[in-house]
Amino acid sequence: MAAIAKKIVILVLILAVPGFLYYLLTAKGKNRYKPLAIYGQKIVAKTGHQFHGKYIPDTIYHQLPAFKLTAQDGKPVSDSTFKGKIMVTGFFYTHCPAVCSTINRNMSYLVDTYRKNKMVYFTSITVDPQRDSVSVLKKYADSFKPASNRWLFLTGDTTSIYSLARQGFLVNAIKESDDDFIYSDNLVLIDSEKRIRGYYKGANTNDINRLTDEIKVLIAEELRKVDKPLY
Repeated sequence: MAAIAKKIVILVLILAVPGFLYYLLTAKGKNRYKPLAIYGQKIVAKTGHQFHGKYIPDTIYHQLPAFKLTAQDGKPVSDSTFKGKIMVTGFFYTHCPAVCSTINRNMSYLVDTYRKNKMVYFTSITVDPQRDSVSVLKKYADSFKPASNRWLFLTGDTTSIYSLARQGFLVNAIKESDDDFIYSDNLVLIDSEKRIRGYYKGANTNDINRLTDEIKVLIAEELRKVDKPLY
């Protein structure tokens, strides 16, 4: 009961944040919760459930596949690292033009904003793992003086990273030459069930503000699962 009460208090505090009010719809004089969309392919399952006496087929949503990468501290990171967590992910490479720095500065802002919330993780995945070794990523990561150890800069083999980008996060990642890459400038919001819940231009201030609010929406959604541990 104490854990449930704690979650209710935290949920109330989240709802009190002005920016979050945008996501409350008014209908017949009452505020109603507006959930975020779920992106990717959806498959109608053979199973279902009853709701208000009506049978509703279950839906199987697109999820991130299993993956294994390495963080800037040399430690292995996999999809299980983020089990039960919310994650914001972007793609970059350390020697790219200014746009990567802008995106990662915005990511740094998000990391600082949610530095006290152990439910939220941030990952920046290099699209040039041949150059971006663990030591290179460590130096690059330290330049941002991250406010939390939950911001992970990840590398691995090229095949795994490109496959994860295209088939998992559903974004572009292509190497055209040694110094030229086509990759998405989107930040991707992932929920605790490894589903994609939003795309945001990483260098766009309005999108970053929207992402800041929609992380709160997703936290609230997680806290509504009262039988789930907070951390």
